[in-house]
Amino acid sequence: MRDHIDIGSSPCDEDCVQVEPTGAYLEPMRAECRRYLALIRVKLGPEPEGAKLGIRTSLHDFGSYMEVVCYYDDQDEEAQKYAYRCEAEAPTTWDDDGRREQPAAQRAAALAAAMTHDGLVLFLEQEKAQQAA
Repeated sequence: MRDHIDIGSSPCDEDCVQVEPTGAYLEPMRAECRRYLALIRVKLGPEPEGAKLGIRTSLHDFGSYMEVVCYYDDQDEEAQKYAYRCEAEAPTTWDDDGRREQPAAQRAAALAAAMTHDGLVLFLEQEKAQQAA
């Protein structure tokens, strides 16, 4: 049977995009979730068969909100282990990619490879510019 674990919209030690009445937060929230999902893949590796990271939209009193979830087959032990690992070991900061020993350029390249949306490459360019400054 398919189940899921909620992971969150951003690393737990970071600020996140907030729901607000005008709806102007939706695209930034979606981008934040995509970035977090990619970071989880960099740190924990790709999902095994039977597990899939995704973004789920839920209703809130003030509007919809999005968060990264791990869908998994609860009859598949590897998928279940990955989902629980996502919950327990997801990155706690934007810099927590599990690759501290690698040079920043390699870490940035790994995150870029894990991203699924071209618009998020901008964050990598901004990070690179900050590191160069």
